[in-house]
Amino acid sequence: ECPMIEEYNTASPAETEAFGEALAKRCARVPVIAMYGDLGSGKTALVRGLARGMGCLDPVSSPTYNIVNEYRGPRKVCHFDLYRLADAEGLWEIGWEDYLLSGALCVLEWSERFDEPFPEGTVYLRFEKTGENSRRIRVEGAENLC
Repeated sequence: ECPMIEEYNTASPAETEAFGEALAKRCARVPVIAMYGDLGSGKTALVRGLARGMGCLDPVSSPTYNIVNEYRGPRKVCHFDLYRLADAEGLWEIGWEDYLLSGALCVLEWSERFDEPFPEGTVYLRFEKTGENSRRIRVEGAENLC
């Protein structure tokens, strides 16, 4: 039986990356990871680990200016920064449907900017700063990781 909500605590950016790498091993059927959390809460660190765990060799950086970065690997990871998009319409304008249909794992930063539902099978990560370098990461939709 797979729990619906899981919670993880990390004490450093390296531990957040390691959690992302472990999470990657469970994402075979996951189309989207929607991340929620303040600036500096560990979202990009988690994506670094996630991309490494998915076998991607491209360097991971925040896609703030590009809106989406693509990391090549056995399964491509598309890393979106939704902060600069005015509304959900902007997501469709940059080819959201094509990314979803491509089979890539779509990882979204600043998901709280849109209340539009993400596709079935989405995993939601909620980041909370609990100290200078420590984070609490709540995983909702964990049944999609089983």
